Amino acid sequence: MTVSALWWAIALTARYLPVDVPWAVPPAIAHSTLMCFGFMPLFFLGFLFTAGPKWLGHGPIDAAVLTRPIAAMVAGWLLYVPSVHVHAWAAAACVALVASGWTATTLRFVALVRSSRAPDRVHATVVMIASLAGALAMWAAASGLLLGQFTVIRACVMVGLWGFAAMVYVSVAHRMIPFFTANVVPMLNAWRPMWLLGVFVGASLLELVFALLELVVWPVPDSLRVVQVALEVPLAVGLLALAVKWGLMQSLRVRLLAMLHMGFVWLGVTFALQAASHLMMLLTGGSQSLGLAPTHALTMGFMGAILIAMATRVSAGHSGRRLVADDYVWWLFWIQQSATLLRLVAAAWSAAPPWLTPLAACLWALATVLWALRYGQWFGQPRTDGQPG
Repeated sequence: MTVSALWWAIALTARYLPVDVPWAVPPAIAHSTLMCFGFMPLFFLGFLFTAGPKWLGHGPIDAAVLTRPIAAMVAGWLLYVPSVHVHAWAAAACVALVASGWTATTLRFVALVRSSRAPDRVHATVVMIASLAGALAMWAAASGLLLGQFTVIRACVMVGLWGFAAMVYVSVAHRMIPFFTANVVPMLNAWRPMWLLGVFVGASLLELVFALLELVVWPVPDSLRVVQVALEVPLAVGLLALAVKWGLMQSLRVRLLAMLHMGFVWLGVTFALQAASHLMMLLTGGSQSLGLAPTHALTMGFMGAILIAMATRVSAGHSGRRLVADDYVWWLFWIQQSATLLRLVAAAWSAAPPWLTPLAACLWALATVLWALRYGQWFGQPRTDGQPG
């Protein structure tokens, strides 16, 4: 995440410097492919093979069996960054290398799900299907880069966002946010009926279908815009109401929990922005919209905030430290939130100054670099509490 954030911040800032940065792949394609398929799958692997086996009633997984596929994914993305500036075929080979690593780990998770005898395998099954969709999207994106079919890559990114990353996020959020909250705030019940997970999954699939339709049908018929708005408005209201029911206000007393809940709020904001943007398109014949604001509310807001909250929690817990967010990480969280708001303003405001997007990228990179400088040094070290792990 840190490498990708630094690369994009430098790439955007270079536009205002007397530096000619060559691109073998269009910048938007290079950026969206990396941000969609880069660090998110690596983040997912952490809980797929730690929490995942516990969900499924399996014993601990030997980390050694994941070494090669993870190394392939890391190497693929590290080589991808320079490749997009040199040759599209080289970038395609890098994405294929990543896809091979992700496919190998996904098939291993599929085997865990299929061999499980746990009574509740619903969440793991949703994650499994989403992971398979992510693998297919990665292979298709590699093919799109090889053939220069950028519309195919855009479709793959939409599948990666809504059919893969968002699907994994909502499944884990449904299972874990009420659980974490009930442990910290006993007065709240861990309310998470299974039909609610169905709503989450259905909402993600709905946006995926809309996004793919917009790639092949333009201009979009007014009737479809009406359907979009009619569905997205109640989803936005319902998700924001759910954030309150799940203990948003009570969580504000516990920073680490508050970070998680505020991240979930962004999902409701995403659907609200989607509805507003599609309504603007309907009323203006497609000439006005909020641009990429809804997409960045989903990625930087919802996914980014929950990522920093979960990564901080896991890093502290597995290193034997207290599960708290001190002033350092709390300020990093708000730097990240500031970057998200700036990026949304830059996308939604047609008269926004052009330097707003690079500023947002630089703030985002700053937050990730400072997080890595502290928590990265904990990895691979003995636990501070002397416990095994």
